[in-house]
Amino acid sequence: MKVLKFGGTSVGSAEQMKKVARLVAGEKNIVVLSAMAGTTNSLVEISEYLYKKNPDGANEIINKLATKYAGHVEALYGSPAYKAKAKALIDERFDYIRTFTKDLFTLFEERVVLAQGELISTGMMLLYLQEQGVKAVMLPALDYMRTDKNAEPDPAYIREKLCALLDEHQDADLYLTPGYICRNAYGEIDNLQRGGSDYTASLIGAAVHAEEIQIWTDIDGMHNNDPRFVEGTAPVRHLHFEEAAELAYFGAKILHPTCVQPAKYANIPVRLLNTMQPQAPGTLISNATEKGKIKAVAAKDNITAIRIKSGRMLLATGFLRKVFEIFENFQTPIDMVTTSEVGVSCTIDNRKHLDDIVNDLKKYGTVSVDDDMVIVCVVGDMKWENLGFEASIVNALKDIPVRMISYGGSNYNVSLLVKASDKKRALQALSDYLFKN
Repeated sequence: MKVLKFGGTSVGSAEQMKKVARLVAGEKNIVVLSAMAGTTNSLVEISEYLYKKNPDGANEIINKLATKYAGHVEALYGSPAYKAKAKALIDERFDYIRTFTKDLFTLFEERVVLAQGELISTGMMLLYLQEQGVKAVMLPALDYMRTDKNAEPDPAYIREKLCALLDEHQDADLYLTPGYICRNAYGEIDNLQRGGSDYTASLIGAAVHAEEIQIWTDIDGMHNNDPRFVEGTAPVRHLHFEEAAELAYFGAKILHPTCVQPAKYANIPVRLLNTMQPQAPGTLISNATEKGKIKAVAAKDNITAIRIKSGRMLLATGFLRKVFEIFENFQTPIDMVTTSEVGVSCTIDNRKHLDDIVNDLKKYGTVSVDDDMVIVCVVGDMKWENLGFEASIVNALKDIPVRMISYGGSNYNVSLLVKASDKKRALQALSDYLFKN
């Protein structure tokens, strides 16, 4: 059994839904669906109006979204009977959202509102498949997907409840389930946040020991550089889980860095595929490594570099602990770190508490801040005994100022900090040197 997840653009219209139905019919797999493209943004906007106690504004967006879905229903179904069933499904969901315009609105209600997008898309797809004669069955995510008191997935509970549902419906041709949504440890409707529907697919794959997890989007896998800034990029056909996680964290938006962890630990391969070009091989992510090969480059924007210089650091103990405790106190994660005998430089991507952090750091040394920076990440098999990859990276950037270089924390990543104004030039230079020579 495989797990196939389709993102919002893959089910973003009636035509796209029909295409997905053709792709999934014929094999007994589990299909995970996101909300239709644009729906979650509209639900967030509705929630913002409700927080501001503006029910008229919320109702305007609700009605606009309901009208859009009515058009999808007309285009998707062929028979009056199934059009009526789909219309009833959508009316029920939007009527439910309207009930929140009359009462107090909190984070708990917002989570319920945000869940409706996935519930609608899977409900519509289930009806369409049934209209086409496919014996499809819904696996309600709220019946098996649960997080614990730390807001982390509860794998034992997920496995038990999901396998029980599959046993109940052994004669089904296909299983459908909503991505993103779950219940928390207190039974309330919640969501998986990080990675959303991708995370759902990975958790399901691990729970049922799937043969493969497929993430279908509108891009032919991960590319070896950012095609928005670099000419001549190409899909990477194979990545190690760690390589994929590094690329995702440092800017490859096709995948969330944490969402494949359950698949990694269960040793289940993840394949990134393109709904628009279903015959393309995409990118396979697994625990296998291609020896000595540099795979791809990514970039993370909006980085701030902070340097703390102090003579007291020389031969001192406890200095780094004091510095890092300041970032911990302000709940500000650090991306890169480099140290010398008398100083430490680090980067952050959240400036919310920057002034407070700098003020506290001044207790221990002289502090300087560089704004508007970018982390460029080069990913591949970079074990220290593999000769030459550091020289290739540095030579590629010989004409570009580099503020920091970080290597050694991972066998799969070299990170370099450059000015945002040099980002495009740096990405193109790395592509030209690493992938064309």
